[in-house]
Amino acid sequence: MDNTSRKKAVKRVQDPDVRKQRFEKDNVKKLKHLSALGEKEASEKILENMVFGAEDELLERLNEEHEDHVSRMLLEEDSSDAEVETEVKLKVPPVKKAVWEDEDDISEEEDTVKGESEKIPSKEKLQKKLKEQFQQAMGGTPLWAEEGLKKTKGQTKTDYEDENLLCSTGNFVALSESLPKGTIQMKSCLDANNDRLSNSKLSTVQFHPSAQVVMTAGFDQSISLFQVDGKSNLKIQSIFLEKFPVVKARFNADGEQVVATSIHNKLFYVYDMMEGRIVPIKAVRGLAEKKIEQFEVSPDGMFLLIIGTSGYLHLLTMKTKELICSMKIDGEVTGATFSLDGTKIYACSDEGEVFIWDVKSRTCLNRLTDDGSLKGTSIAVSRNGQYLACGSQSGVVNIYSHDACLKESTPKPLKSVMNLLTPVTSLCFNPTNEILAIASSATEEAIKLVHIPSFTTFSNYPVFRRKTVYFPQCVDFSPNSGFFSVANNKGKALLYRLNHYKDF
Repeated sequence: MDNTSRKKAVKRVQDPDVRKQRFEKDNVKKLKHLSALGEKEASEKILENMVFGAEDELLERLNEEHEDHVSRMLLEEDSSDAEVETEVKLKVPPVKKAVWEDEDDISEEEDTVKGESEKIPSKEKLQKKLKEQFQQAMGGTPLWAEEGLKKTKGQTKTDYEDENLLCSTGNFVALSESLPKGTIQMKSCLDANNDRLSNSKLSTVQFHPSAQVVMTAGFDQSISLFQVDGKSNLKIQSIFLEKFPVVKARFNADGEQVVATSIHNKLFYVYDMMEGRIVPIKAVRGLAEKKIEQFEVSPDGMFLLIIGTSGYLHLLTMKTKELICSMKIDGEVTGATFSLDGTKIYACSDEGEVFIWDVKSRTCLNRLTDDGSLKGTSIAVSRNGQYLACGSQSGVVNIYSHDACLKESTPKPLKSVMNLLTPVTSLCFNPTNEILAIASSATEEAIKLVHIPSFTTFSNYPVFRRKTVYFPQCVDFSPNSGFFSVANNKGKALLYRLNHYKDF
């Protein structure tokens, strides 16, 4: 049977009228067959379905039977025809062949197959490819990369990362220079005055402005100098001042002289270390004070500021110790300090106020109220002139923006540090303006280090539930913040190494 005849047979079989006629003929044959076998009920049921409307169901069944019949017929007649077999049996359209083939498509397919077998390229190939792309984008190998490759010869990976990469890439990759907050990495060293411990309370500890030397002074009527190395701290020199318990001692700007005052005495001493002689200053013309205890030396080495009674501040020349002028504030002066350049004087009063004076014109630049303070006790200015710290009788330390203090009469503090509960007697910023040391001599272990600019205290100093500081009398940092010292009532100058800072 050819294809045309086969198609006509399929079409004729699928015609509804032909299907119906064949169905009736087949049904008559079935009835005769069932009657012969005695299956009357089944034949009657078929007839009833035809009469009472089961035509659709029967047609569906008939359609299925005839489709199977046609399929069998075609397979028997032409089993070798693969296309007809696929259409009838599997009902899947045949796969069409391309009219022509593209060589590029074939190469892409080959690359795809190859890529699937090598989904992850080797590390060397990937690095080489990325390097080529980087050089194309940069127009060649950068200078810092060439220098880095040269320096890596003979260096370890750690050396390259720490010394070369972090330095040569400038601001893009850099080590953190700022002091982290939270805990401070510090080591307790041998006491700074261990070579000559005092048998009385120390009132002063101060580092030399340029040499690796620390000075201590106290109620044992002596002033001592020590070479600081953190291990032996050998004594350099010690002088004894008869009947002169030292309340305060300070280096001058160049560190060649030491000024010392005592209690209930208007006499003060100047120790000239270069000449090795002690000069007593018995009286200052025009200075009507019965005693001289507290004072400050200007950072520029020009002036000596004496804190007097009845609100007076007396400005003397450091060279001749002559009185230049006297300035007065309301109330009593409880603390004073100079700005780093020596052009301003800051003074706090027992009425909770702060006064800022101009040294050159001797005029008051601003008068402001210390927030919440009833009585000021101490004052300090950061070395960079950014912050002003004021300590009070209640133990609160207010930290202000310096600019706000110059312009406003009631500035709001940037932070109120409330870790102390007794009068704040010591305030000191470190040279890098990252730490503010606060202390009270009225209570044991009443000392804290405040991180700047987060204004949070370091939690690991002093040691919790362990007495190490006792009553702190004075605090100071070395010129590059490498060391921190605390003078206490036990006659010791406690010494700590601050690991974050590399220099003395």
